[in-house]
Amino acid sequence: MRTRSLSPVAWSMLLLMSAGAACGLSACRSSPRAGGILPEGDTREKMEKYRFSRPVMGGPVTIVFYAAIGSEAAARAAEEAFEAIAEVDRDMSDYRPESALCRLNAASGGGAVSVPEPLLDVLSVSKRIAEMTGGAFDPTVGPLVRLWRRARSERRLPEASEIEAARRHVGYGRIQIDRIGRTVRLEQAGMQLDLGGIAKGYACDRALKVLADRGVRRALVDAAGDFALGDPPPGREAWRIQIVDHPELVLHLVRCGVATSGDSERFVEIDGRRYSHIVNPATGYGLEHMSLATVVAPDGATADAMATAISVLGPGRGLDLAATVPGVEAWMEWRTPAGARSAQTKGLAGILGEAR
Repeated sequence: MRTRSLSPVAWSMLLLMSAGAACGLSACRSSPRAGGILPEGDTREKMEKYRFSRPVMGGPVTIVFYAAIGSEAAARAAEEAFEAIAEVDRDMSDYRPESALCRLNAASGGGAVSVPEPLLDVLSVSKRIAEMTGGAFDPTVGPLVRLWRRARSERRLPEASEIEAARRHVGYGRIQIDRIGRTVRLEQAGMQLDLGGIAKGYACDRALKVLADRGVRRALVDAAGDFALGDPPPGREAWRIQIVDHPELVLHLVRCGVATSGDSERFVEIDGRRYSHIVNPATGYGLEHMSLATVVAPDGATADAMATAISVLGPGRGLDLAATVPGVEAWMEWRTPAGARSAQTKGLAGILGEAR
């Protein structure tokens, strides 16, 4: 793996570039070429840029798109896209006692529960990615997540016995999904689903689809750093993502998802040791290796979950895993005693370009 030294404070966040840019994806090497065939209904000279922002899912969500539909129709399209995101939040938040997710958690150890289609979709994708990552991403990590939320609040390390007790309720293999009957069963009492590592990416996908269904295809959705990207802005071949403090790392991407996972903001220090909000399902502990992973994938949900898994696995195993998954590329930065280092999958070079 290629590595390079960085300033100790050069921890990166995704930055939406100006000039109508945002982030894109590249497993999507199908970026349209200048002068190529435009998407059906595209009238480049009539395109207007629209930008809408509001707080949803506990953070800022921004929708940017180019369309020739007029300001009123644009506002309606954006409103429907925001509503799609809000619906995901209502169904999948574990902070809402009335959510479909909380009702399912409350029924763990009992019978199958009917769930809304979006939750069924996310759980199906979650289980597939859990299998693909060997459990580095696991949607049943809820008991451990709650334990570490309390640890951050109380600034007290959980007892080893508490962690072991919570770990006994973790295991994606105990999720039963019936796609035909639209039901889910959590086999073991005490199981708790937590979709914090995938729901935002999925919500971005849903919003992007709402826009596309209304003929708005040159669009991006940004949910606090999780992105879903459609066709590029008029006159450009791709959306662009710049990684802050790394002006040389600009991703040129279309029709995909991007997500970043790391502990630069959400962590707790206890007895001189730093623990991330990201929990390793295998050990039950918050990650102690300081890192940041940016993942490009065919859709936002996959990018979101893979970013979590790669963070858990670390740069060696994490990037090796990413290299085996079709359509997935990744970049990672991590802290060592000698300073920060970074590495990336080989395919990422194909979507890196100059900041212009």
